[in-house]
Amino acid sequence: MNEVAGKAPWSEGVIGMMFWYGAHWAFWQVFLMWAGMLVFWGLLIWAVYALVTNSTRRPPRDEDGDEARRILDQRLARGEIDAEEYRRLRDLIASGDRQAPAGTGSPR
Repeated sequence: MNEVAGKAPWSEGVIGMMFWYGAHWAFWQVFLMWAGMLVFWGLLIWAVYALVTNSTRRPPRDEDGDEARRILDQRLARGEIDAEEYRRLRDLIASGDRQAPAGTGSPR
């Protein structure tokens, strides 16, 4: 073997190929590395944010009409109102009008 001072003859070639023969990174390579890192961290932060907001989001509240309809059904079942008053109030709730029912007085 032709070893000079304890080095194998192929060692310089291997080291040169490992480090691209001493060339430095080109600007576009550095830019791609930074861009890839920013995209990675951006996607990671977005995913954590999406998971947290979806897990802490409360279900939508019932519409006021649904709650009003439930109360109206209970009043009819208890006998507080008759069927005619029930239909009138149900139609008022369904129309979306925010008028006060007859006999309740005006808030003015």
